[in-house]
Amino acid sequence: MTRELAFTKMHGAGNDFVVLDGVRDELPDIEPLAARLLDRHFGIGGDQLLVVRESRAADFRMEIYNPDGSQVEMCANGIRAFYKYLRDRGHTDADEIGVETLSGVVRPRWAGENRVTVDMGLPVLEPAKIPTTLASGDGPVLDVPLEVDGVPLRVSAVSLGNPHAVIAVDDPDTAPVERLGPLIENHPLFPNRVNVEFIHAVDRSRIRQRTWERGTGETLACGSGACAVAVVSMLRGVVDRQVTVELRGGELRISWERDDAHVMMTGPAAEVFRGSFPVAEE
Repeated sequence: MTRELAFTKMHGAGNDFVVLDGVRDELPDIEPLAARLLDRHFGIGGDQLLVVRESRAADFRMEIYNPDGSQVEMCANGIRAFYKYLRDRGHTDADEIGVETLSGVVRPRWAGENRVTVDMGLPVLEPAKIPTTLASGDGPVLDVPLEVDGVPLRVSAVSLGNPHAVIAVDDPDTAPVERLGPLIENHPLFPNRVNVEFIHAVDRSRIRQRTWERGTGETLACGSGACAVAVVSMLRGVVDRQVTVELRGGELRISWERDDAHVMMTGPAAEVFRGSFPVAEE
């Protein structure tokens, strides 16, 4: 016996998501379903699976699943899509809400014209809390020499709800993302694995970025990664405190006014289509 599972396909700057509504619908066990739903050939297709849940700590709770079934602490592109979904479905009409995630409560705010601003909080710069053993002490972790597969790199690290390794390159388009990305993701220097950004600062107001996401692979965009890239580039002194990060799927605007300020991210959120997917009855 099967039943139809309602879903909505969303994206934020090309980072695409399957959204399931656990407030409105009774959902099956999600973890074993994630790979099937996110498969681009035999399923719906998506970078990650977002699940709407009720929350005791905030207005709603967002669960995030990778194609390998693992859960993720936070996804900045995902939370913009999540918030737009809630508004579109009448779950909320508030211009700002709190969303519980594994990394804490995040507050998206409606910015008009299908754009959302997210308060990403303070960047985590202390190595042990990122976590990474690339360095010790209070941080920041900037330009640490590391050789991967015979390639000498300089790696910076920061957490914006999840860990990121940032590597400056001459041209992200020709960077060996598919070769080095998984090796760095699973490097023992990053005990919780890590997202990997290959970046180039075009000028003081613009950065180009490609991302290898842990548990997923290369994606067209990564919002928390764009925030990490901006923070690292600002700490390195190569960009100003407000920058546009150019990703393969679109652009995000990142602001970090001072070292003790919260990182703010503004970007698009859009619905692609709705449908239903057959799942076996338990």
